Amino acid sequence: MFDLLQSALSPKSVAVIGASDNIHKIGGRPIHYMKRDGFQGTIYPINPTRDEVQGFKSYPSLAALPEAPDMALIVVAGDSALQAVHDCAARGVKTAVVIASGFGEVGEEGRRKQREMTEAARAAGMRIIGPNTQGIANFGTGAIGGFSTMFIEVPPMDGPVGIISQSGGMGSMAYGLVRGRGLGVRHVHATGNEADVTVSEMAWAVAHDLDVKLLLLYMENVAHPDILAATARYARERDLPIVAVKAGRSTAGQQAAASHTGSLANEDRVVDAFFRQHGIWRVRDPHGLALAAEGYIKGWRPKGDRVVIVSNSGASCVMGADAVEDAGLTLAQLKPETEAAVSKSLPGFASARNPIDITAALLSNSGLFGDVLPFVAKDPAADMFFIHIPVSGAGYDVERFANDFASVEKETGKPVVLASWQENVAAVFRSKGVATYDNEAQAIGVLGQLAHHAALLREPRTQWGEVAPCSLPPATGSYLHESDTLSLLASRGIRTVKHVLCQTPGQASQAFDQMGSPVVVKACSMEVPHKSEHGLVALNIQSADEAVKAFEQQSAKLKSMGVRQDGIIVAAMERGNLEMMIGARRDPQFGPVVVVGAGGKYVEAMKDCALLLTPFGKEDVMRALKTLRVAPLLDGVRGEPAADLDALADMAVRVGQLMVALGETVSSIDLNPVMMTPSGPVVVDALLERA
Repeated sequence: MFDLLQSALSPKSVAVIGASDNIHKIGGRPIHYMKRDGFQGTIYPINPTRDEVQGFKSYPSLAALPEAPDMALIVVAGDSALQAVHDCAARGVKTAVVIASGFGEVGEEGRRKQREMTEAARAAGMRIIGPNTQGIANFGTGAIGGFSTMFIEVPPMDGPVGIISQSGGMGSMAYGLVRGRGLGVRHVHATGNEADVTVSEMAWAVAHDLDVKLLLLYMENVAHPDILAATARYARERDLPIVAVKAGRSTAGQQAAASHTGSLANEDRVVDAFFRQHGIWRVRDPHGLALAAEGYIKGWRPKGDRVVIVSNSGASCVMGADAVEDAGLTLAQLKPETEAAVSKSLPGFASARNPIDITAALLSNSGLFGDVLPFVAKDPAADMFFIHIPVSGAGYDVERFANDFASVEKETGKPVVLASWQENVAAVFRSKGVATYDNEAQAIGVLGQLAHHAALLREPRTQWGEVAPCSLPPATGSYLHESDTLSLLASRGIRTVKHVLCQTPGQASQAFDQMGSPVVVKACSMEVPHKSEHGLVALNIQSADEAVKAFEQQSAKLKSMGVRQDGIIVAAMERGNLEMMIGARRDPQFGPVVVVGAGGKYVEAMKDCALLLTPFGKEDVMRALKTLRVAPLLDGVRGEPAADLDALADMAVRVGQLMVALGETVSSIDLNPVMMTPSGPVVVDALLERA
């Protein structure tokens, strides 16, 4: 379906344009790394001033090579780099890695040059990685097309982790952190300015390396979300977790991203919704990429969120319980027979309830962990285990402790993590294969990530099938007037307020008589989308005469404003305990985005809402509603009835389907307020903006 980039990941030949004998220069590093790491293909150094580079025959130009290389590394700078791209395209190179900078990240002239190199490559069917990249590395094949110093500081070891990053520095950092946890890394690829190949495309290619068991991403811009979505679907099918950093969360961060890689950062909340929909776990920084890596590779996919805490310190038990709550987990409630068995194994002053405090008696009896753990491990309430050893060393049989906990992991297959700040203690546990961390927040945070990510991946993915298209009434304005918008919504099964569009005072009087007291009277003009700001809404109208008076006042106001008058709406005045809102807009990269949240006149100030990307189902909306600050009110408080959330969720789904049905003709839909009445949600006010 998409390019697997084999000429980049597994090239048979590599040319280095700007090759150097000095292994600490950018043009020397890739050759040194490929020699060191066992690249079995052919290396072609290109340097017109040398006959030999690092023991390889050097060539004066790309044209002088005996063959067209699969991959070329372009290390020369500026216009020379641009010319080198043209030369590679003409020579039949399959992939060019443009390490040189000074292109899309520096201004309009740089962007012009970047467009030129991209056009030349596409015309020849050549792929470009970069420019402004640290390069790529596949330690499985030894094809190292990069210059990262981290590959010297932390020697490579082939393993099951793939790292793909727009930023070379962040990719190298993630590599160092993962290797620092004793794990092997196969792929480290930096896409730089992404003139052509993006993180999404590289992720697709690396996901098809079946030896990769964990995919780590760093992005400043989610380019090609369709490819990343396909990658996530494929990864879920083969149990390949994806963990990502999406930088540029703040306005300042987005501005910095534009100058860093030349990217335009996506709106952060939409990115959150995209990741959630596709089962990609988001972390804040490269440390977050590395911390849980061991658990993913061990195959830990917790079935629940219940944690058992065991420590030789009562304070550690208390702090562990706090950390469990902070991580959104729960303390396991052990069976009474489990607590009774544990109690028989401990001193009388120890706590057999979870969290289990075996006390300082551990110093005189190093077998206490081993006495307790077999009973706890068998308890069905135990999904995960956390051990905190704040003090140990001389006089303690640390190796025995480590063996006891390693046995629990081996026998149950469940996550077991240790917090110990003493490196000599942690090292013993690590030697037995136990995942170790500096403190309880780290260790339990990892358990939380693994449990919540596993739960996210288990959630069913909604498919809508084909949504029948529909069209808007013809008009020249930017907005559909409100009466037509309400009618369109009603035609799609969305409950709207009962209303009449009136053209004369007499019609307004008749409309009042039909609906009864009280009503709302409001102007209807596709040129005035926000009526309240102009005094064009009258609430709580109690008589036909008042309705006529409001009609005449609003008609006069529209005339004085010099705007089109589509009529005056007389609508039933709905009452409810809560005002909610449903909004939708078309994101240029992610497509239709639906927003659900607290509504009313303070909606912009409160910003209490959740985002969903199409397609989604009612269950997805229900989960989103539970994340709102207003969520407790939806369940009913102080004797008020609970809101009909099922109907509200159904309404949100229908709005999403309407956005899909209208396609590119609509820019946004705003339903605010959606009144939560005793008989269910009702759209009271609606605004549709044409594309």
